[in-house]
Order: sequence, then C-alpha cells, then structure tokens
Amino acid sequence: MLDDTDVPLQQSRLAAGIGHPLAVRIGELLDGNAQSATPGAGASHGTNAVIEQATAAIRQTTHERFETAQAMLTRALADDPDNIDLAVSLAALQLRGIQMVWYSPADSAAARTSARATLEHALRVKPDSIPVLEAYCRFLNATNAFVESLVACGRTLSLDPWDGIALYHIGLDQTQLGRFEDALATFQQADRYNTPEVSRWTWLLGAGWVNVLMDRNEDAVRWLQRSIDVTPASGRTHMLLAVAYLRLGRLDEARATMAKALALRPGSKVPNVQMPTLNASEAYLEKDRIIVRQLIELGLPDS
Repeated sequence: MLDDTDVPLQQSRLAAGIGHPLAVRIGELLDGNAQSATPGAGASHGTNAVIEQATAAIRQTTHERFETAQAMLTRALADDPDNIDLAVSLAALQLRGIQMVWYSPADSAAARTSARATLEHALRVKPDSIPVLEAYCRFLNATNAFVESLVACGRTLSLDPWDGIALYHIGLDQTQLGRFEDALATFQQADRYNTPEVSRWTWLLGAGWVNVLMDRNEDAVRWLQRSIDVTPASGRTHMLLAVAYLRLGRLDEARATMAKALALRPGSKVPNVQMPTLNASEAYLEKDRIIVRQLIELGLPDS
C-alpha cells in the first residue's frame, strides 16, 4: 500500500503504469508491420493468448507454476515450431528456471544452449523487439556475461524505460560486479516504476540482497519481507531474510525463517543455492562468502 503523502512515488508509478504498456504496444505494432517481410515472425492472437496464460501461471513464482507455464509454451511451440514469439517466451522462461536453479545440471546446460540459439536467431529477425532484447538481457545475466548484459539491458530500456525486468537484471549485473550502491539505486528505480506486475517480487528481492551484502540488515528485512508478501514460495528470499535476522540478533526468527526456506526448497545446499561465481568481482565474492558461512550456520547443507 502506498503512502498517500508520497506524491513523487505515486507520480512515478502513474507514469510507468501508462508508459510501460504503451511502449509494449508500440513494439507489438512495429512487429506487426514487419510480419509480411518475415513469415511466422509475428505474434498471432493465439500466440498472445498462450504467452499471457503462461505469464499468469507464474505471477507468484513457484517450481510447480514454472513447470505449468513451461508445458504450455512447449506444447504451443510444438504446434507452431516457426513461431519466434513463442520460442522467445519459452527461452525467457527457461532462463528464469536456470536462475532459480530449478533444472538439473544437465538440463540447465541444455536450456542454456537452446536459449542461446533461439535468442541469437530472434535478434537477427527482430533486432528491435522488446521481448527479444529483454530475454537476451536475461540470458547474458544468467550466463554471467555481466558487462554484455548491461549493454543489452540498456538497449531494452531505450525502447521501454519502465521495463522493470531489464532494470532488475542491470541491478544483478551491478551487484556481481561489486557496484553495490549503483545496484541498490537500480532496484529502487524498478520499485518506483513497479512494472511489469508479474516481476514485482524480483527487484524487491534484489534490493534486499544488496542490503544484506552491504550489512544494512534492518533495510534488508523490510525489502525481503515485501518480496515475500508478493511471492512467498521462492525460498531464496527466506534464506537471505534468515541471514539478516541472524545479524540483528533475532536468532529464533532466523532459525524459523531458514527452516521455512528449506521446506520451500527441499534438497537445497550451498552448490544449488549460491549464485555462480564466474566473472564476479572480488568485492562481491568477499561479501558472498560471509553470507554462505552464515547460511551454513543456520542449517544449509554444505554439499
């Protein structure tokens, strides 16, 4: 609930609430104009319906809902294998699964390979498509190509300045490059816009995470609790919240929150919870090692 006295925030969200769907719609119209030159490249009403239903399925992200959305898009793509919009939507969803560590190592590698091929083809066909650029931005972040991801996400924002998904991934890039204050400002900007609604929990999680990295634990608790209020089933958010509670001396809450995290993500252990370290800065890795030690202290298995 917004504070009625926070006029600048209300103004930002009002502008984003108008600007984001308008930018998306303009992009769709431009894509539509290109259909005649690229058969199979444009989204039909049926394609849009499938993508919208898959998006609705993951509005509150859980592993089960992720699998439902993946099944929808996989079936639709099997019926229309040349449909770029469906392929890009499936690739973006698979990248979400990689980031949430919902694939086995072998399936994760296969998803990465498939997503790369899909997105590189889509970029050749639709170089100015917001969904394609947004998915490529996510792909580069998920594969730890942080500098390249900053560029791709920036291109997305040049077409839709209110794209919270692109802002979220810029914040992740900045975090793992050790630019913590920049990352926090980026996550806060995404929160000021609050679009698209399906991703609201992500920038709240991002802001909480970077506050934990900076040892600002009271601020972290506020951001992480807000993220859990939107999407309570990711598990990773609870783990960070448990660390923040531990640092604040709230030991009973820390242990209870960690127990909740492990119930939400059975089989969790350090290797499948910790973010990949490839290309991460030493400034980030130093802070991350502290978090990992505290997660182990709270009961996360080491291996």
